[in-house]
Amino acid sequence: MKTTLRAFAVAALFSATALSGAAVYAQENPEVGGAAMFADKNIVENAMNSADHTTLVAAVKAAGLVDTLQGEGPFTVLAPTNEAFEALPEGTVENLLKPENKEMLTQILTCHVIPAKALSTDIVSMVEEDGGEHEVETVGGCTLTLKAEDGNVTVTDENGTVANVTIADVIQSNGVIHVIDAVLTPAQ
Repeated sequence: MKTTLRAFAVAALFSATALSGAAVYAQENPEVGGAAMFADKNIVENAMNSADHTTLVAAVKAAGLVDTLQGEGPFTVLAPTNEAFEALPEGTVENLLKPENKEMLTQILTCHVIPAKALSTDIVSMVEEDGGEHEVETVGGCTLTLKAEDGNVTVTDENGTVANVTIADVIQSNGVIHVIDAVLTPAQ
């Protein structure tokens, strides 16, 4: 039954996104990292302009994911800030950026990518329909748990790390970005 509910929720997500597409482009995107975000630019083009996402952009380049995230999508990217990366144990980012750790870096980054366009309203609806939390599979094979309470959306990874969505619904030409305050990792 959970699989049926998940399939229904995904179908509803695509339907809601398709119906709201025109209205979504009409709304103004929030500024991220001191830069305007443009709905007609892709995820990488916009992220490169954010002063708050220089570490994420460097990691995407090191992992060889630029072409993927510039692709058609749709993608929902949970984008950790520089501060989120800085909160990791000392030396973690530097170690992950080494060429010999490209596979691990790729898995971590793709655990931040959902293969659908999920606006915050879609996420809240799925959470409510599932009784308070909704599990979603990422491109990297991670299972994330989404929760929504009092207007706030949180994402919990397989290790129990909780990330808060600090800026939601940054519309992109190939999906949407939600800025988060923690780095999500696969089960260890």
